[in-house]
Amino acid sequence: MKNDVNVMCKLTHINNDGEAEMVDVSVKPQSHRTATAISTVTLKPDTVRAINESNVKKGDVLSVARIAGIQAAKKCSELIPLCHLLPIKKVSISFSVSKDSIEITAFCKTIAQTGVEMEALTAVSIAALTIYDMCKSIDKGIEISCTKLVEKTGGTKINSEIVNDGRS
Repeated sequence: MKNDVNVMCKLTHINNDGEAEMVDVSVKPQSHRTATAISTVTLKPDTVRAINESNVKKGDVLSVARIAGIQAAKKCSELIPLCHLLPIKKVSISFSVSKDSIEITAFCKTIAQTGVEMEALTAVSIAALTIYDMCKSIDKGIEISCTKLVEKTGGTKINSEIVNDGRS
């Protein structure tokens, strides 16, 4: 047990007693930080057409998904345990619509002591779930996939990083 606690103490979100805790970022300097994340929603071509033609009974799918993504980024610390509350300066959600899919991109920006990656990932995830919810009655085969961080900037260790782990 003692060895397990020693290993856990090296983890950033585990205290000396092996308990989860929020990381103290108070000693870190504030910096401009950004993050971009993407997610893909695969739908039937007829469903994409209904979205494009504003013919979904629940309303304007992309407008509602955009608002949901923005709200999700702002509420990230309430949704994910141990996530810091950040002063979000900008959130933008965009959509790239093809014949059978919608790629969602979220860009988040802050000036803070920790990164804004979780906010961008939460934004695309909730935007994707909103599309799913609004279209589930007309398309039973909707899939959400490829949710990932694609770029982050800021901080002291990393000035700019494009995330590419070879899985895309």
